[in-house]
Amino acid sequence: MVLAQLGGSISRALQQMSNATVIDEKVLNECLNEISRALLQSDVQFRMVRDMQTNIKKIVNLDDLAAGHNKRRIIQQAVFNELCKMLDPGKPSFTPKKGKTSVIMFVGLQGSGKTTTCTKYAYYYQKKGWKPALVCADTFRAGAFDQLKQNATKAKIPFYGSYMESDPVKIAAEGVERFKQENCDLIIVDTSGRHKQEAALFEEMRQVSETTKPDLVIFVMDSSIGQAAFDQAQAFRQSVAVGAVIVTKMDGHAKGGGALSAVAATKSPVIFIGTGEHMDEFEIFDVKPFVSRLLGMGDWSGFMDKIHEVVPTDQQPELLQKLSEGTFTLRLMYEQFQNIMNMGPISQVFSMLPGFSAELMPKGHEKESQAKIKRYMTMMDSMTDAELDSTNPKLMNESRIIRIARGSGRQVRDVMEMIEEYKRLAKVWSKMKGLKIPKKGDMSALSRSMNAQHMSKILPPQMLKQMGGMGGLQSLMKQMGGNKDMASMFGGLGGLGGPGSDR
Repeated sequence: MVLAQLGGSISRALQQMSNATVIDEKVLNECLNEISRALLQSDVQFRMVRDMQTNIKKIVNLDDLAAGHNKRRIIQQAVFNELCKMLDPGKPSFTPKKGKTSVIMFVGLQGSGKTTTCTKYAYYYQKKGWKPALVCADTFRAGAFDQLKQNATKAKIPFYGSYMESDPVKIAAEGVERFKQENCDLIIVDTSGRHKQEAALFEEMRQVSETTKPDLVIFVMDSSIGQAAFDQAQAFRQSVAVGAVIVTKMDGHAKGGGALSAVAATKSPVIFIGTGEHMDEFEIFDVKPFVSRLLGMGDWSGFMDKIHEVVPTDQQPELLQKLSEGTFTLRLMYEQFQNIMNMGPISQVFSMLPGFSAELMPKGHEKESQAKIKRYMTMMDSMTDAELDSTNPKLMNESRIIRIARGSGRQVRDVMEMIEEYKRLAKVWSKMKGLKIPKKGDMSALSRSMNAQHMSKILPPQMLKQMGGMGGLQSLMKQMGGNKDMASMFGGLGGLGGPGSDR
């Protein structure tokens, strides 16, 4: 993913600057030139890159900084702030409210991934408890309704469309009315796209908009058009009240940075980015967490939200009890692998952890890691309850290993590899033994009982090093100390370092 490469390049430039003995004008210029080069390679406009470099130099005036100031921290903060400014249009988007019917209309050029994005958008809100529905008002493209029907059926989302009716305005009106009567609180209307900015497209868009009276019009844009995104977004905004933008195909094009910065220049907020073909490869776009993850600084709140989604609240006290006892069984490993699989793409989860960047796990490696987790789970499905609940690795003798291999259709060496993985994770888990578990599952009390010393035992050495050693970890602990959900991190982290890590 090219955005991961961009983040990696900027992180390396900042790291080289941090490694310098003395921060002088030469070191600062080298660092800024490296960052500028990375942004230009990602197709960000030259004028925007030049302005960013000028602004950072104004903020970081090395001559004016008194002795004792942390120059490295000031430079890093200035880079972070300027990148945020570049991607932030400074205008919030409409947010649908649960229980109140909202009509969302999707517009865009043909081939931008509009129909797929409609389903991803509906699926995202469905997981959060909304009752979404899809209306196919695209009568221009052959197979549009079939595609939407297939996607909606897969995601178990109600849909409406017609093979007979050719008037998109009529279909949109009927579909919206029907789903309003069914009390759907998020009605998504997919409209026709064209290859060019034809007058007919804009006229049809205007008519559908007048009939359905949408609360929000979302412009779906292919990131591969790069800086041309500015003209496209501007043209659509002049014809229909575009309130937000979703940028698609961010998983494989060098022009992603250009598209994001160009859209921000039109003052249209980007609300989501599509990072792949699958339903869960769809990320909410929030500028500060996005830039933070891009620079390998992590997105702690995003990570906690993921954990909260996959580890039910009622399971957390039980998990914490096992954590304090330091007992780690194969059944517990199985449950943690299930949590990881439910979190979505592993690289997306890893990029939320401070010290990691998405670049550490390329696309191919991610698929390999997920396949490995599934393989381990298949082998554990062939185990008895006694084997899954035992804490004694010696129980797994040769005859049992052969039986598990035959039962799961795997090689003996695969079962041995899985047992070694279990031993490694059990060792990490045992380091949490003795952690004081607060009464009634008071997570904030647990977060206070944990210190950097405790955390340093658990984290992989590579991750600890990237965070800046004990000093970096202590500052991170201060940053997240008030987060009452912090302890539940271990529910998902128990297995994250395993199959996903390149040992």
